[in-house]
Amino acid sequence: MDTKEIILMDTKVYYERYQSLSEEKAETVVLVHGFLSSCFSFRRLIPLLVKQYHVVAVDLPGFGKSEKAVNFYYSLENYGQLLILLLEKLHLSKIILTGHSMGGQVVLHTARKRPELVSKLVLICSSGYIKPSNKALIFCTYLPFFHLLMEKWIKKKDIKKNIARVVYDHSLVDQELIDGYSSQFKERAFYQCLIRLARQREGDLSTVELNKINIPALLIWGKEDHLVPLRVGKRMARDLLDSKLIVLEKTGHLVPEEKPDEVFEAMKRFISE
Repeated sequence: MDTKEIILMDTKVYYERYQSLSEEKAETVVLVHGFLSSCFSFRRLIPLLVKQYHVVAVDLPGFGKSEKAVNFYYSLENYGQLLILLLEKLHLSKIILTGHSMGGQVVLHTARKRPELVSKLVLICSSGYIKPSNKALIFCTYLPFFHLLMEKWIKKKDIKKNIARVVYDHSLVDQELIDGYSSQFKERAFYQCLIRLARQREGDLSTVELNKINIPALLIWGKEDHLVPLRVGKRMARDLLDSKLIVLEKTGHLVPEEKPDEVFEAMKRFISE
């Protein structure tokens, strides 16, 4: 694994790069995490992927080990533009672009703006059809100490219980998993980024916009995903005109954590088609 930091849009961005164990000319899979997450969420999938593919995993600004920048504009479209800049800096094209949860919307924006960079899309429990924040919440984000209230509210939450809500198999919720997801909660600047995301995050891509994305897409969903329900995946599979949906039984929202082998096998079949 090669870990690096790069400056994109005046923001320090952390990413991990892995060389394929099998072939130097292998295809490249780029992984984009979801909300309140980081590269950590792919920790069980990456060792499988590198058996056949080069892999790049990135921490979006505001999350993981990337900069908690107050000058970054935290919209999905801007995240997509940042990802395009990263791909250009790394001289990558015709990649398999993979997004989990909110990361699904980020990769869709990337594919919409620069389709020539993307060979195929993999959307794992992608967020979809979410509206922008309401005006009351947006107003609150401008209050001087709102980030402190958000920090206090999040830290009062039982992290273990919250993670248990997004997995089907609660036995997976061990201390390593809890620490991996909660480590960024210790940074005060993290909460400044969250309120900017709440303020600046636009609505998800509409049916009309999704219809215009003409790239083969694989949708992988947990049947017991209560955070982004299966009905969202079914609707998205209809709106993406060249797509297919795979549903994993007894699986929640953290699909790469719960079913890495099944995800890898599904991706491998899809990539080889």
